[in-house]
Amino acid sequence: MEVTDKPAHLRSILIRIVVAQFLCTSLWFAGNAVLSGLTTDFNLGNKALGHLTSAVQLGFICGTLVFAILTIADRYSPSRVFFVCATAGALTNALITTGQQNLFTLSVLRFATGFCLAGIYPVGMKIAADYFEKGLGKALGFLVGALVLGTAFPHAIRQFSGGLPWKVVFLSTSALALLGGLIIRYTVPDGPYRKRADKLHWNAVFTVFKGTRFRSAAFGYFGHMWELYTFWAFVPVILLAHQNAFNYSLPTSGTAFAIIGIGSLSCIAGGLWSQSIGPNKVAARALAASGICCLTSPLVLNQSNPTLLICFLLFWGIVVIADSPMFSTLVATNAPQQSRATALTIVNCVGFSITILSIELLTQLASTWDWKWIYMILALGPLLGLWALRNDATERIKP
Repeated sequence: MEVTDKPAHLRSILIRIVVAQFLCTSLWFAGNAVLSGLTTDFNLGNKALGHLTSAVQLGFICGTLVFAILTIADRYSPSRVFFVCATAGALTNALITTGQQNLFTLSVLRFATGFCLAGIYPVGMKIAADYFEKGLGKALGFLVGALVLGTAFPHAIRQFSGGLPWKVVFLSTSALALLGGLIIRYTVPDGPYRKRADKLHWNAVFTVFKGTRFRSAAFGYFGHMWELYTFWAFVPVILLAHQNAFNYSLPTSGTAFAIIGIGSLSCIAGGLWSQSIGPNKVAARALAASGICCLTSPLVLNQSNPTLLICFLLFWGIVVIADSPMFSTLVATNAPQQSRATALTIVNCVGFSITILSIELLTQLASTWDWKWIYMILALGPLLGLWALRNDATERIKP
């Protein structure tokens, strides 16, 4: 397949990458969407949500660490790496539907799926960066938007699968992931701006952090990650807790899909907006807005009005993710070209490590604190992110 830089060709390539990313990242929250079915069939405890979500995150962390240390996506074809990981992730996800599982075996399989996702999400960004030397922020806006929609999609499958067993969600997301891997493998060759690393660079994991602007982008991303996945993981928990507290009913899976999935639109809008004001400003404004949501959450959760709650969570779902493609853009553009995949991967590794701390902390607080107040702790992330971006702005104005 001939690689050109013509606009029509680039649009076609971006569409394929976005579709593949959406299909493959549907693996991420498959367990969250059917937690009630898993709990009933396998007698899981009350803390299963936190543990199974953390298992995926831990697998992703270990995978990104291995990929970064071995500089896999910088030395080998990113498209082939993506395909292999999508196929393996589809298999480990589907295995959950076989045999009698328990919390340990479920955690192992979710860990394995998370490990495979390390060759999907950051590698997908690497593939996009190899095609879009200019307009990377816009391209990654679409790409992260696909991640958001893929993450939310299992909730939609669960909502519209009627009375079908929970296994349908796992089998469906596995089939989608396999399809996404095939799209990348056979229709998206390596990009024209790819600079292949000719050998293993063990120290690339550390040397990428030498740049001041790279560090600022990375630390901003770390603050963003403290909040993001914990919010996503606890959206169904918030909805159920509010229904139980104020005695009403709503379609939890469908509502959770809308709250998480709406962020795909803000990623695209943020990517377009960044072309005029820059990714730093878009990220800072999104961080400030999501931080305000964290701090004001008890005021809304104490109100009995479900419409107010849903509107608030939809707004939070918009702003909590809008900065993600901006940070990925800043990381990619400030990393050495020959180590771009390693830079994206190691930043993802650290960021997702932070999500485990955040998820497990809220899981523990949920059993000891009033549930309406625990989400204020997520504001620590946006504060760190804003501090990092402020340092970057200070660096830029130095002579």
